[in-house]
Amino acid sequence: MKYTDFLAQCTEELRLKTEAHDGIWQLSQADWDADLDAGTITFRAPNGMVATGPLQIIGTFNTLDSTWLWGWDHPSVPEHCAVHAKQVFDFGQEKGIHELTTRKLIVDETNCWEFTAIACKLCEAQGAYRAPSDTTLIFLTFGDIQLSQI
Repeated sequence: MKYTDFLAQCTEELRLKTEAHDGIWQLSQADWDADLDAGTITFRAPNGMVATGPLQIIGTFNTLDSTWLWGWDHPSVPEHCAVHAKQVFDFGQEKGIHELTTRKLIVDETNCWEFTAIACKLCEAQGAYRAPSDTTLIFLTFGDIQLSQI
């Protein structure tokens, strides 16, 4: 399969997963909180639903200079939270895909979502999220979500 076809497949699968999470527990409207030591993310939706699950940081996007920094070599990302990013790196090495193996890139936000969609597919994650933090956007995948009601 060509890389462009694989990328389209990953992106569509992530879109469908996101749509499902949004429908069940309002992912797009939820506030978030991450615990990197524990490797977890918690979402709190306006309807009182709380969703908690394991997280993996794929990379960060600096909105000031449009740079992407991969989680597999990010100074702020604990190694146990960069496993999915590392799997993308390994895939990139195997397939000779430069953008997946270059630590820092100048990209746009669409590229960040594509990188995250690849991680989501390769690692069989349950979904992905773009967590805003000042001028940085943190792109992450998450695993099985536990739901509760406040």
